[in-house]
Order: sequence, then structure tokens, then C-alpha cells
Amino acid sequence: MNFLRWLFTPTDKEMCEETNIYAILLDLQRRIEVLEAENLETTNTLYELMNSIDAVDTRIDILTAEKWTDKDV
Repeated sequence: MNFLRWLFTPTDKEMCEETNIYAILLDLQRRIEVLEAENLETTNTLYELMNSIDAVDTRIDILTAEKWTDKDV
């Protein structure tokens, strides 16, 4: 919400003819693509961590069940 408020607030900076809006848009597009790639990498890493934690949790459950059946607990 704050971002939208900031985005649409008037600015005191004047737009001059030397400002190349197309270049600014291309730069923003490139930055967005980098952020999307980083987001994808972060998401994949989180999924890998979740799968690893689930595998360890499953193994702990198996070991606990084995100990309970052997009456060694």
C-alpha cells in the first residue's frame, strides 16, 4: 500500500527533454527479470530444504517406531 501511495504521489522533479524514458523502462525491465530469477532460485532452495526436512522427519519417525517395537525406549 505504501508503495502505491509513493508511486502516485506528485514529484517536484521536472521531466526534461533529455530524460530518456525508454532507457529507464528497459533498465526497470532488466532489474525485474533479475529479481524474478532470484525469486525462482530462492523458491527452489526453499523447496529443497522442505524436502530435506521431510526426509529427516520421516527417518526419525521410522527409527522411533523401530525402537518402540523393540521395547528399547
